[in-house]
Amino acid sequence: MADLADWHARYGLSSRAACRHAQLELARVDDRIFSVENDLGMPEVPFDKEFPDRYLQVGIAEANQVGIAAGLAVGGKIPFVNTFAVFGVMRACEQLRIDVAYNQANVKVIGYYTGLSGGYAGPSHQCVEDIAITRALPGMTVLSPADAYETYLATFAAAAHPGPVYLRASRGPTPAVYTSPTEFHIGKAVVLRDGGVTGDEPVDVSILATGCQIVPMALQAADLLAEHGVRCRVLNIHTLKPLDEAAITAEARRSRLLVTYEDHSQIGGLGSAVASVVLARHPAPVLSFGVQDQYCTQTAEYDQMLVRYGLGPEQVNLAVRRWLSQH
Repeated sequence: MADLADWHARYGLSSRAACRHAQLELARVDDRIFSVENDLGMPEVPFDKEFPDRYLQVGIAEANQVGIAAGLAVGGKIPFVNTFAVFGVMRACEQLRIDVAYNQANVKVIGYYTGLSGGYAGPSHQCVEDIAITRALPGMTVLSPADAYETYLATFAAAAHPGPVYLRASRGPTPAVYTSPTEFHIGKAVVLRDGGVTGDEPVDVSILATGCQIVPMALQAADLLAEHGVRCRVLNIHTLKPLDEAAITAEARRSRLLVTYEDHSQIGGLGSAVASVVLARHPAPVLSFGVQDQYCTQTAEYDQMLVRYGLGPEQVNLAVRRWLSQH
């Protein structure tokens, strides 16, 4: 297909639905694929109807859910744990750490409702700590796709990847980033906007963004900056671990300013990871956009939540221009 119109017509713009569809398609060709659920499921993606023997509904018991998945993996299966990120990563953190990561069990944990995407559900269902936690677990691969299509590709990549994987997915529909088919390679950043330069030519700003909703907003912020003559590149950092250190270092060498952009705490997320890389390999200024050290109690729809807590494209545009004017 020359573009993704047919794909979007079939699968939609929800990363949650795209991930579910990918799991079902995987199960149709690989009898090792299991879905382990905690009272979620998705009626429009009938994994439970097609493969009832490989669909395990354990109820609201996330520690058991992750432990069961680890057992299945030890037995040679490839289980997908489908749960809200806040419960799969934090309520079941001990099981994720010991049962899965310590044993390098081939478990794929899908965290839905990541960041502030839960909207009105509030802090109990927000998850702005998951990247920090999962990146700290030895041997854990951490994926954060940019839209529904990339989430679909990442699900297949996670299934093929040996060992534990944590994949961030959002809740509802988010804007499409990709309009034509592409490939997904774990650990390889994607340049979405080149800043109008070629080769190693310098630019003013490189935005390193991750996740559904945020990557499209990074592209919007770059457009706003371009209106003011700012040469801005945008990279999609869809893999948080292993991080594409070579790509980050290259951007540090060519840019006056690196900007990190994520729907996650500023502590322990993409911003911290990028700062660690440039400190070791090529010191450069890093301006980090993420959730401040706080609980986000003033709830709203997802896009409104991001603006309320300082993560809107216009807010990024203004802050970056302010920095450039002062340095």
